[in-house]
Amino acid sequence: MSHRTRTPEQLVSAYVDVWNERAYQHIPEVVSESFVLYDPAVPEEGIAGPRGEAHGPDAVARFIRGVIAGFPDFHVRVLDTLSRDDVVMYEAEVTMTHEGEFDGMSPTGRDARFRLMSTYLVGDDELEEHRVYFDRLDVFAQLGLTDGE
Repeated sequence: MSHRTRTPEQLVSAYVDVWNERAYQHIPEVVSESFVLYDPAVPEEGIAGPRGEAHGPDAVARFIRGVIAGFPDFHVRVLDTLSRDDVVMYEAEVTMTHEGEFDGMSPTGRDARFRLMSTYLVGDDELEEHRVYFDRLDVFAQLGLTDGE
């Protein structure tokens, strides 16, 4: 029988810290080898799995590095958390400025601020899955990447 050294909430907090503190070296300590990130922002090229998915710690690290290259000030602020058993959900606010290329999109220099929802499945002292939900069209509009701007 496995013994957990961290609560599900602590694991999720450590994962958010990886993003906010650029602490890539901690990814293997937080996510399992079979971890899957489902996020509509995951590009098709360079990430293991189909568009919208990153499979395993190495793919997640590549994705996070890509996001930070495109949005160097990317920051997640968790607003509210709900946890039950091995599921953790939160609402967060993301702020970022498009200062580098991301997924083939040239930098616009524009800021974006948006809310998202995340759901995590937690295994034995590791995250197994992360699903991200946000309005991608709203983010594109804020960054000036749609025809409407």
